[in-house]
Amino acid sequence: MKIVIVGVGKVGVALARQLSVENRVTIVDQNTQLIDNIINVLDVMGVCGNGASYDVQVEADVAHAELLIATTSSDEINILACLVAKKLGVQHTIARIRNPEYEKQLRFMRGELGLSMSINPEKATAREIARVLRFPNAVKLESFSKGRLELVEYRLNQNSQLEGVKLSSLYENLRVRVLICAVSRKGQTIIPSGDFVLKTGDIIYLTSSPQELEQFFRHLGVFRGKASSVMIVGASRICYYLASELMEMGMSVKIIDQDQKRCVAMSEKLPRALVIVGDGTDSELLQEEGIQQVDAFVAITGMDEANILMSMSASRQSGDCKVVAKINRKSLVDLVANQGMIDSVVSAGAITTELILQYVRAMRNASGTQVKTLHRLVEGAVEALEFGVTAGVSFTGVPLKNLQLKSGLLVAGIVRQNGKIIFPTGEDTLNQGDDVIIVTTDTSLQDIRDILQ
Repeated sequence: MKIVIVGVGKVGVALARQLSVENRVTIVDQNTQLIDNIINVLDVMGVCGNGASYDVQVEADVAHAELLIATTSSDEINILACLVAKKLGVQHTIARIRNPEYEKQLRFMRGELGLSMSINPEKATAREIARVLRFPNAVKLESFSKGRLELVEYRLNQNSQLEGVKLSSLYENLRVRVLICAVSRKGQTIIPSGDFVLKTGDIIYLTSSPQELEQFFRHLGVFRGKASSVMIVGASRICYYLASELMEMGMSVKIIDQDQKRCVAMSEKLPRALVIVGDGTDSELLQEEGIQQVDAFVAITGMDEANILMSMSASRQSGDCKVVAKINRKSLVDLVANQGMIDSVVSAGAITTELILQYVRAMRNASGTQVKTLHRLVEGAVEALEFGVTAGVSFTGVPLKNLQLKSGLLVAGIVRQNGKIIFPTGEDTLNQGDDVIIVTTDTSLQDIRDILQ
């Protein structure tokens, strides 16, 4: 597939790196040096110029592209680039749009300007944080089959009851039906069998219903209920979207920021939130404002280092508080994740990249059996895909033990048409109308039929 990326900042470069493996990618940017640096590293074509210009798009051969992605720092340029591309005949266009004022116009823009997809990074990041605060035990939380089945990322800390447990005996020990479908251990990604033994430091990916997951963490003695009070440091756009969503969920929200103007503006937009002018890095201020009483602490200022320091301080002061930090630099994300220093880390750039990559995969899969949901795990090394089983699948009704499945692949769950959830054994079958969750290290699956050797 031919893809044109307009704007190669952090998101553009990440997309070019991922998409150039299996697609023909052309990057467009006004920075000549940046274009040259990327061309020297990645197998992509480069055009220097304004990506919203007709002449520049003609030079980039946009007319023969299946997809144009506009991720410049300007919403207007992104919208115009997509409009020009649509006029040149591109079927799919994606624009990164940050300005909340454009949100009301998105329906019009999609129809009249030909936008296939628009992404608001701040809103997407807020939604990710809110999802984690709904289930604080999770490092990350993803949903399948309209929320019937959830996938949770969880780190095994010291003294965990799961230390030394063999997966085949997990149900005997806990009497809860969950499936550990992937494990990340010291940089190695594993799709485990029943003989796999868990160790401290493992990052595990579990699938089950929301109710069973709650029971699982209750049996471990580490369950945290949905956060009811949240302290947020950083009165940014992400803060506005996050606080709005949390208050709709019935949570009380306290916002801290050093900038008085931002605080005044935030208090006018969110009159139900308590907004405080102060330095979130001041541990005494956090104590005075009740850090020990809140259920969750979220650091989303514009400085990664400050967010890390505040989060570590909050963890020490608050005991059982869920701590979330926004960190954009990948080197810092890796450091924090490897050390387990902070409960959950989010990155607006990474979330934006993931959403676009999911759309691209859905485009590739459009001709096959329907991919309803796709989540990338372990930094893209593993994919969890939800397929709808259609009438054309030849192996429906055949026991899984009789199918020659690819290695590094697990049928992680089956949701029947009546909503019944099945954690499959060799005796279970796939039936027409099922939703099937496949977890695999093969990141090129495009069809449910591809699970066979």
